[in-house]
Amino acid sequence: MRKVVVTGIIVVGLVLLYFIHDGKISLVKEKEHYNPIEGVIEEEDLPKKSSLSLIMVGDALIHESVYNDANNNGNYDFKPMLEEIKPIVSKYDLAYYNQETILGGKEIGLSTYPCFNSPYEVGDAFLDAGFNLVSLANNHTLDRGQRAINNSCAYWKDKSAYVAGSYCSIEERNFTKVHEKNYISYAMLSYTTVDNGLTRPYGKEYYLNLYDPEQVKKDIEQYRDKVDVLMVAMHWGEEYTHSPVYEEREIANYLASLGVDIVIGSHPHVVQPIEYIGDTLVIYSLGNFISAQRGVEKLTGLMVSLNINKDLNTNEITLSDIEAELLYTYSDNNKGYRGNFKVYPYTKLNDNLLPDYKTYYNKYMNIVAGDKDYIKRGDYNGDSK
Repeated sequence: MRKVVVTGIIVVGLVLLYFIHDGKISLVKEKEHYNPIEGVIEEEDLPKKSSLSLIMVGDALIHESVYNDANNNGNYDFKPMLEEIKPIVSKYDLAYYNQETILGGKEIGLSTYPCFNSPYEVGDAFLDAGFNLVSLANNHTLDRGQRAINNSCAYWKDKSAYVAGSYCSIEERNFTKVHEKNYISYAMLSYTTVDNGLTRPYGKEYYLNLYDPEQVKKDIEQYRDKVDVLMVAMHWGEEYTHSPVYEEREIANYLASLGVDIVIGSHPHVVQPIEYIGDTLVIYSLGNFISAQRGVEKLTGLMVSLNINKDLNTNEITLSDIEAELLYTYSDNNKGYRGNFKVYPYTKLNDNLLPDYKTYYNKYMNIVAGDKDYIKRGDYNGDSK
């Protein structure tokens, strides 16, 4: 009996020592927060509010003209194409884009429409510009088969980006991927309603997240209580139309009913409106970010930025400072060869880069924002040089 009592005293003493720090007894309270680097953070040391900045652009649609323009004796460099965008994007905590053409690498042969394959250096340029949220689910994911998808997975595996929509194992697809910054946790899911009739190999359906309402519901339920902010990238709708079609609106309402915070749309290749459905912000189409398509409407894309705010006392999440800006993919045409591709904000255009650009700005911005007073338009003064 005495041995048991002594043992108990020792155990209690060790427990007390565990909580003694600098001569004080410190009990871990329910409301304390833990940072893996700094350890336990007392409630009074926490800020009362926190925010996370987010910026989003559309499709990286790498046609032959684009990758030929980046080619220098077999070495590809897309960074100059993004040099007007990098100073903007790099200021944000989170930066999203849709990698429309799969990064299968030049070793399997680069290719353009209708079955794309792009060099890894495309991803290098976007990462260098500050992009760290990447959607891979779209109608061109399966263009070049299993080898391209496996190469894409290998490329993105060790990159500092949150990638969603295409995977190389069921474990990877089903893994709950939650990130946190500034005391705000977030996750992104990605789906496509279109696959160009290309079939996923049997047993490897994880290669591409095809939209299925029941599966989407399960995925969202897996994440919703684990994160402050849940984003869903949707590849949907009808190409080259500025108005959301029934499919887009139906899915957007369904995602809103499941508690998604931000829906990020792509596939139409032109810009579409931004709107709220309840508390869910829906960007129906960001349009093209960079491409070699023809026509101002296809060369004009949308860049949307906002702040995600969290009240650390109530854990309430709000979105604020929603701003829309238009982008334009410039290229020159010398004897039928298109080159010198570069993405510009409309605020930096002039009539040499795009004749009558002011008219286009008003036309497409009215489509995006209309008279919505919660959307700020980019700092456009009509006199950019």
